[in-house]
Amino acid sequence: MNSIGNPLLWGSFTVIVVIMLLIDLLGQGKKQGGAMSFRQAAVWSIVWVSLSLLFNFGLWWYLKGTAGQQVADTQALAFLTGYLIEKALAVDNVFVWLMLFSYFAVPVALQRRVLVYGVLGAIVLRAIMIFGGSWLITEFEWLLYVFGAFLLFTGIKMAFANDDGGDIGEKPLIKWIRGHIRMTDRIDGERFFVRQNGLLYATPLFLVLILVEISDVIFAVDSIPAIFAVTTDPFIVLTSNLFAILGLRAMYFLLVNVAERFSMLKYGLAVILVFIGIKMLIVDFYHIPVAYSLGTVGSILAITLGINVWVNRQADKKAGKL
Repeated sequence: MNSIGNPLLWGSFTVIVVIMLLIDLLGQGKKQGGAMSFRQAAVWSIVWVSLSLLFNFGLWWYLKGTAGQQVADTQALAFLTGYLIEKALAVDNVFVWLMLFSYFAVPVALQRRVLVYGVLGAIVLRAIMIFGGSWLITEFEWLLYVFGAFLLFTGIKMAFANDDGGDIGEKPLIKWIRGHIRMTDRIDGERFFVRQNGLLYATPLFLVLILVEISDVIFAVDSIPAIFAVTTDPFIVLTSNLFAILGLRAMYFLLVNVAERFSMLKYGLAVILVFIGIKMLIVDFYHIPVAYSLGTVGSILAITLGINVWVNRQADKKAGKL
């Protein structure tokens, strides 16, 4: 498979990821029992976005000197577009985490360990899926059309789906997990497993971790094909994906108290998925430049957030808050 990745780029990226992981997973929020204030989460979110943009600039500068201006511009735009798509779709993933923690009544002080393992698991799973997807697309180019049709279907389904508000405990998957794993009825600190009467039991916190990892796989099925619509270079796909994931814990605490204020987000994400799906399906007839894709995705997100602000203000006025 063709890729701009070479030992220097892969090595530099690996070192940066390891350092960022150590800071993100071992440093942030540790003194506060794992929780972050809104202000801390906002500051760290800005830090992660800034580092991602700095990496993209470094990549552009390196490619400009080794491969030329055109290659540098194209790959830097591809990275930025992939990063923006993954960051946007990750917000929906965070909302699912909020729902899981709320349903299982996981205290904020105990959420840190689940988030740490959740982010680490997401990195491993994304790497496997991206390299597997890159190989499949190289060997079977027609899979791009399958991905495009899937994204188109997913976007339409997301736009018209209604929240059923059903009991999570009644979901078939959770019933199956509970039926196949010995599990306690109460959370026991940060422990995933405890021994009772000589037998090993999982705690509800372990079930939450399983569901967090499953949710990431589900969202990866959407986000990874979406980035393949921008570029099939595994280096760009993986780096843009992982840089977006690394700031997920800060994003979680940033959104934890304002999740209900983003009711229109799913419609913006649905439009993005439909646009990317169409782009993949018409690639043989018309190739949409990466710069146009970036502008379209950014515009959709901006318009969605603008509509969301207006809807929230109207709701506040009716409630007498304004």
